[in-house]
Amino acid sequence: MTYVVTDNCINCKFTDCVEVCPVDCFYEGENTLVIHPDECIDCGVCEPECPADAIRPDTDAGMEPWVELNQKYAELWPVIVEKKDPMPDADDWNGKDGKLALLSVTPAAA
Repeated sequence: MTYVVTDNCINCKFTDCVEVCPVDCFYEGENTLVIHPDECIDCGVCEPECPADAIRPDTDAGMEPWVELNQKYAELWPVIVEKKDPMPDADDWNGKDGKLALLSVTPAAA
C-alpha cells in the first residue's frame, strides 16, 4: 500500500503533510504536490494532516490513475521537505470539482 495525492490538492497545495512525513516522499509542482509511491512507507501520518482531504490510500477504489500520476510527477518535480504557505486562494479552491483539468505539469520554482 502507498498513499497518493488526489485532485483536491490542485490550486490549494497545503503542505501540512510534508511537515509530518518521516521519509520526505513529497514532491512539489507549481500548483500541487505528489507522493512518490516507491518511497512512501505507508505510515499514514500525512493523510489526517491534509486540510483539503486530498491524500488517500491506494487501496481506495479508483486510485490507480492517481498512483500513476503521482509516480510520473514525483520523478520530474523537486522534493519538498519543509512546510510552506498554501496557494493564496487555497481556501476558495478547497473542495471544488473538476480541478484535474487545472493541473500544471511545471515543477515548483526553486
